[in-house]
Amino acid sequence: MDNKKSWFTEEFQDEGTAFSLEVTGKIHEEQSEFQKIEIYETTRFGRLMVLDGCVMLTDRDNFLYHEMMIHPALFTHSDPKKVVVVGGGDCGALKEVLKHPGVESAWQVEIDERVTRVSEKYFPDLCTANNDPRANFFFGDGIRWIQDADPGSIDVIIVDSTDPVGPAEGLFAVDFYRNCLLALADGGILVQQTESPLLHTESIIKGVHDDMKSAGFQAVHTLPFPQPVYPTGWWSCTMAGKGRGVLNFREDDAAQKGFPTHYYNDQVHRGALAVPEFMKTVLGLE
Repeated sequence: MDNKKSWFTEEFQDEGTAFSLEVTGKIHEEQSEFQKIEIYETTRFGRLMVLDGCVMLTDRDNFLYHEMMIHPALFTHSDPKKVVVVGGGDCGALKEVLKHPGVESAWQVEIDERVTRVSEKYFPDLCTANNDPRANFFFGDGIRWIQDADPGSIDVIIVDSTDPVGPAEGLFAVDFYRNCLLALADGGILVQQTESPLLHTESIIKGVHDDMKSAGFQAVHTLPFPQPVYPTGWWSCTMAGKGRGVLNFREDDAAQKGFPTHYYNDQVHRGALAVPEFMKTVLGLE
């Protein structure tokens, strides 16, 4: 942070670019067992969470990521009852999952409990579903949790992870996807956040497609969406289906969803399924 100009800047040195937010001060800092957690007040984006120097979320735009990580998958599955969020310590994904009245249980499996506790204090709007009787929390290794899950016991798995480095690296691996496939019931859906299409189609997204298919998923598709505070302002998630496609979704249910969203709707979902030409080329799509 440049104190003189009161800006927080995250540099993406490998890409020769950076992202900055004007801040009025730092209101929290701690070193957890796993990472450094910082919270800032910004002038235009509300509160900002930073983990190990990387922007995680802001009050102003986190809804884009959380809604697109959750609702396309839950409206693609025919009838999701049990949903697991691997990561998602800020609880925003859990909140979106529990907007679906048909969900009977939702698990947040997060390695760093401090991220959740800090979120409860500084991002209370993201944590409004934490006391929902359907919400369950496990603080520990998500890779091991999925490995130990009963076969066929989960309808949707959402991998709401940080970048594929450090503890999150194992979440971008064919062995993990195989364990997800085993844990999912027939017709289950796996969702993985897959970084920026502009920067990472070749380096990350293609590898995720290949690994998910190698793990046994029959259909894989990446959905781009805007996310201003992440590198390039353009992000993505990748959905994979167990024994089913992922291009068709319950359009009528999405159109009449019965709960509020800020970004997601049936038309946004339909549009997000479109694949840019450069991604088609890299991913080998027709």
